[in-house]
Amino acid sequence: MSLLDFLNRKKEEVPAITPVLPKDIYRQGSLDLIDTIAPTALKISSRELELGEKFVRAFYTISYPRFLADSWFSPVINLDKVLDISIFIHPVETEQALRGFQKKVAEVQSQINEREAKGLVRDPLLDTAYQDLENLRDNLQQAQEKLFDVGLYLALYGDSKEEIAKAEGDIRGILDAKLVYTKPALFQQEQGFRSCLPLGTDELLVNSKLNSSPLSSIFPFVSFDLTSDRGILYGINRHNSSLILFDRFSLENYNSVVFAKSGSGKSYSTKLEILRSLMFDTDVIVIDPEHEYWQLAEATGGRSFRISLSSEHHINPFDLPPVKEDEDPRDILRSNIIALVGLFRIMLSGLSPEEDAIIDRAISETYALKDITGDADFTGAEPPLLSDFEQVLSGMEGSESLVERLSKYTRGTWSGFLNQPTNIDLKQQFAVFSIRDMEDELKPVAMYIVTHHIWNEVRHELKKRLLIIDEAWWMMKSEDTASFLYSVAKRGRKYYLGVCTITQDVEDFLKSPYGRPILANSSLQLLLKQSPTTISVLQETFNLTDEEKYLLLEAGVGEGLFFAGLKHVAIKVVASYTEDQIITSDPSQLLAIKEGKERHALAQKE
Repeated sequence: MSLLDFLNRKKEEVPAITPVLPKDIYRQGSLDLIDTIAPTALKISSRELELGEKFVRAFYTISYPRFLADSWFSPVINLDKVLDISIFIHPVETEQALRGFQKKVAEVQSQINEREAKGLVRDPLLDTAYQDLENLRDNLQQAQEKLFDVGLYLALYGDSKEEIAKAEGDIRGILDAKLVYTKPALFQQEQGFRSCLPLGTDELLVNSKLNSSPLSSIFPFVSFDLTSDRGILYGINRHNSSLILFDRFSLENYNSVVFAKSGSGKSYSTKLEILRSLMFDTDVIVIDPEHEYWQLAEATGGRSFRISLSSEHHINPFDLPPVKEDEDPRDILRSNIIALVGLFRIMLSGLSPEEDAIIDRAISETYALKDITGDADFTGAEPPLLSDFEQVLSGMEGSESLVERLSKYTRGTWSGFLNQPTNIDLKQQFAVFSIRDMEDELKPVAMYIVTHHIWNEVRHELKKRLLIIDEAWWMMKSEDTASFLYSVAKRGRKYYLGVCTITQDVEDFLKSPYGRPILANSSLQLLLKQSPTTISVLQETFNLTDEEKYLLLEAGVGEGLFFAGLKHVAIKVVASYTEDQIITSDPSQLLAIKEGKERHALAQKE
């Protein structure tokens, strides 16, 4: 061998040295996604895994009963435990299944014949098995059913072995009662855990044969039912076509909110609730900004009060409720004075701290002129008017600007609205306050005064009542009106009052400092069709899924989501023909009804 050959051979034997580049060093020190989501440590034992500080136990089903009812798996799905559920469905070729059935039918038939030959009493289990096999074979041959190998695995998480053992006992108790039996994946916890991860790999391969019908009963997307044995019908559950029957007065509070865009059916659904609530002896009072409820009031024997500058109906804001035996007159008077200060803050477009103090003192002195003080029961005393207040205010130092701004309510264009004794009676079961004809500038004032008058009536006599405030965003425009509405919603339960706030301007409602507190104090929420500009706010507020978000965007009239406590379902509001004729606000329907009445009246004359 020459020296050159030897050197070449030695060169081939010496491994080449690969230089380490800076980018390789950087890559080795960086974290991948798998490093971020992986547990700090993993310990595998025969019955569970330890993932960092958590414990995981996997188990699988081994047998099912002869019959599986619908939603039999829903108690496990809705269980308040942290668990993963994996369902693996492996289709079985029908031709292969039929060959297996032929052999199995022959075995069962052979056992039946053998018992008959021996003169033994027939076995009901064998007869039932034979009938089931024959029926399933017929369905397979007619393509009415298919056969599947189904694996149902569960991975249960907990902070300790004891917690997992207790949760496993609860789940196995639920399933055992339905004759569905499970086993822990002994010495296969690693495979069981990986089978429950969202990887789509069945590593346990513990499968049972199920045909299409029982397999469909495991379908995991189970909706809650909102059906009780008392209450009114709110609509149809769009998930399963069950009835949504509910009683708002059975909840922790009786309030509700309705959010919907114009024309989506919010007033329609509310009028339907009113009509059905009246049948259960619930008094209903409505603040109606668009004169939509007068027809319903007329049809049910209620009263409709028009509140406007030229109306014959008046409310004196200085009215006081009668003092009950368990109440202190000073508390009643003080509460009313605070409410009046808020009213004047709206009427006079804001007050400085000095003006606020002057108004407060003037109200107290105005009541004192009529011998209304906190030292004695003032029930039955004649309340002062706004002109009396102006007279007292004009004699106080520093009140010149206040008197000037107040004059339009006492002597100017708006004097007929407030400066009159109250002539409205709320003794009927259904009352509507229509403020459509009130100027937009005065609508917050009118809604505040009407709400305050209703509140005094509610406190005076304990009855089951429902207060509907349509287009509540008018009250949310001012902090004082919003604060008063929140106070009524918060304290209403004590007086058996449920407050329903309806609005199409969701953003303005929720932007108010009292919008979300009112929402938090409402056990019922109804979301109907929404516009794309507001859906993001609602999705964040109600923690909606993307599917629920698109449901609200694409919903038809009267369709949406109904929330009651912690449960919510997709709803469709449905009315009978008679109810629809009474509550509709569709102009074409109203015109047809009007023409029908005119034809009927003309026919009677003839």
